[in-house]
Amino acid sequence: MPSRTMDWRSAFTCRLGLAIAGLSLCLVLTHCAELNQVANLPAQHSAKSARMTVPEFDGDTAIGLAFSGGGTRAAAFAFGALRGLDQVRSPGGGSYLDRVMFVTGVSGGSVTAAYFGLKGREALVDFRERFLLRNAEEALRTEIDLANFSRGLQGGANSASRLTGWLDRNLFDGATMGELLRPGKPIIWINASDLLHRTPFVFSPVTFSALCSDLKEFPLSTAVAASAAVPVVFTPIVLESFASSCPAPLPRWLDAILADRNTGSQARAFATALADYRDPDKVRYLKLADGGITDNFGLSGLVIARAAAAAPYLPLTRDKAVRLRRIVFIVVNSGQAPSGGWSRTLEGPAGVELLDAVTDTAISSAVRSGFDAFRLTLQEWERSVRHWRCSLPQGEARRFGAAADWRCNDISFEVAEVSFSQFGPQLAARLSAIPTRFKLPADDVDLLIKSGSDAVLAQPKIR
Repeated sequence: MPSRTMDWRSAFTCRLGLAIAGLSLCLVLTHCAELNQVANLPAQHSAKSARMTVPEFDGDTAIGLAFSGGGTRAAAFAFGALRGLDQVRSPGGGSYLDRVMFVTGVSGGSVTAAYFGLKGREALVDFRERFLLRNAEEALRTEIDLANFSRGLQGGANSASRLTGWLDRNLFDGATMGELLRPGKPIIWINASDLLHRTPFVFSPVTFSALCSDLKEFPLSTAVAASAAVPVVFTPIVLESFASSCPAPLPRWLDAILADRNTGSQARAFATALADYRDPDKVRYLKLADGGITDNFGLSGLVIARAAAAAPYLPLTRDKAVRLRRIVFIVVNSGQAPSGGWSRTLEGPAGVELLDAVTDTAISSAVRSGFDAFRLTLQEWERSVRHWRCSLPQGEARRFGAAADWRCNDISFEVAEVSFSQFGPQLAARLSAIPTRFKLPADDVDLLIKSGSDAVLAQPKIR
């Protein structure tokens, strides 16, 4: 069989075809799948638990960012959005890049989110050269041939450690998740998918506490690789639950969510998963794959953080909850537009086009549901913060930084989306046609960076 280069997205949507072909090969090619090892360590209970804190800055406006999946296409468009924010000057000096409090990322978007969380403003200097212009597929098996068909059927054509190793050597330099948790940094959520519970898995203190595992020592490259672990192309990332040696109880809010019939389905599913992580009869080894399967915008991180919040303003700090007047969450969407020539003919779709259509339908439906849950979460959070602010005595509000003209109800949470669709038809089609790969021509990379920057600068809520 002749071989050709495997498109990242097509590899995911062709999993049924791989399974059918692989069945006939199993008797010929056996024991060729690459298996991953357990990627996490048990928690050291004597150590201080990991906490997420928002950075300090002056001003009454803050920014949250959500970077969608989509390989290097998504990473470059998200990087352009960061550059665009850096061009918008904020009152009192500096740029709005300095006011980013939250960043969440999926798959290719998680690479940009993680590197920005690690390096901050310095990421603008070298991310293009260190990652976007590089071939992150060079260590991977990307050929469609008989051996990869069989590996795909048995768990994955590549162990996720191949991508992990490349990211460590070329980008993250051995960094751990603990380096993202240092004071003064934005809160960074890296998102994968829990294949057992069919829910998002967020690399956060909450989830790792349920696993009785050490988040601080977890390699940053492995979290990003889990977020990008497309099924069949990669074997899943494996985490172990250390519940049998964990004395810490699960948080009290977990029972409250499970007992409340009005709890949203996303928060309930997450709470159920956390409870199962502590049950050895249900979970010994957790298998993680591409975050885009369950949430291609990575919006679950904030939904889950709010579900776990012990105070009405969390994950904001008290002083930020008092001083801020506006939080703008920018969803950077590098998803491709609907396509399919079969929509103009009586025949089709069939074969790979049919699998593409089915997968796109499932992911788009999950994206819409996730976006709805995110909007509802923001509305609830805004109401909770407003009510908390208006219940504060004036002296306490001043102690937390309220200005002389402060009004307790003067706070808003807004969502702005930037995507290819806001450009003219020709440019939008050109951007949408860029494949979901982890290697792209320099011209495509630079076009995506410029478009991401232009999209942010043209967004009315940013201007």
